[in-house]
Amino acid sequence: MSDTVNTVPTDEELARSLEGDFTSAHAEVNGVRLHYVAGGSGDPLVLLGGWPQTWWQFHKVMPALARRYRVIAVDLRGMGGSAKPESGYDKKTMAQDVYELVRHLGHGRVHIAGHDIGAMVAHAFAANHPEATRKLALLDVAHPDPTLRELTLLPAVDAGTDWETAPGIYLWWFAFNQVKGLPEQLLDGRSRLLVDWLFGYMLKDQSSIDERSRAVYAAAYATPDAVRAGNAWYQTFRQDIDDFETYDRVGAPVLALAGDRNHAYLSAILPGHAKDVRVERIPDSGHYLPEEQPEQVTAKLTDFFA
Repeated sequence: MSDTVNTVPTDEELARSLEGDFTSAHAEVNGVRLHYVAGGSGDPLVLLGGWPQTWWQFHKVMPALARRYRVIAVDLRGMGGSAKPESGYDKKTMAQDVYELVRHLGHGRVHIAGHDIGAMVAHAFAANHPEATRKLALLDVAHPDPTLRELTLLPAVDAGTDWETAPGIYLWWFAFNQVKGLPEQLLDGRSRLLVDWLFGYMLKDQSSIDERSRAVYAAAYATPDAVRAGNAWYQTFRQDIDDFETYDRVGAPVLALAGDRNHAYLSAILPGHAKDVRVERIPDSGHYLPEEQPEQVTAKLTDFFA
């Protein structure tokens, strides 16, 4: 475990490696210490990542976006360089974290984009803080809604083990991450096994996430505390669904970008989530859009936020 952590670059080193004068920093907001990386100038654009990754998942798109925006890539509560408290992992609370960080940084209204768990938090941000939201982009995932209650324990067909053999995504980790205590023991010092399996399953091109990035993500989830915190994002899904059912449809303009497999699903459900929404496909991509197709993602976000 220690070797995994000690052989990867620090957040400060990773930030300095990006074009755009990016810096790594921390802020105490909403009772939690959040880590973020910021750079560029212009209207503020907040980027929120997902499991099992960190802010680094946006490293391929941040330099280009920073030419037009003040880019702020945030490690969510429980992620990477941010604190990992015992509670507060419902998406409404995590959105409050981000809102208070935005205010702490002196911004009034922001564009916000999220991928995976980050997309859920970004939606909760727009739903709970409309006065602070200019436009919202969701990458390949929507906020938990009642459709999650329909997920089955068994896959409808053979789930396969990679992009070529799996006819559809079987979200077995949604159930695995509900279990308290055991995943921390199983994954202690073995997080690279999980990281590589998930990328093997949901990447269309394995080379799009390189060795350094895989090592960064594995190190971020190498300890029992980090596994516990990441799993807590999933353990609050029932609360997230209950919160979702109290929200009005998001009023800010919404763009959803979807890989080849999630386009139909997001097209079907998102009109019920937002008043002004369009869903666009990112061709030749699996789940990890900012790393698999960074040029397409950058172009679509730039056009939308402009």
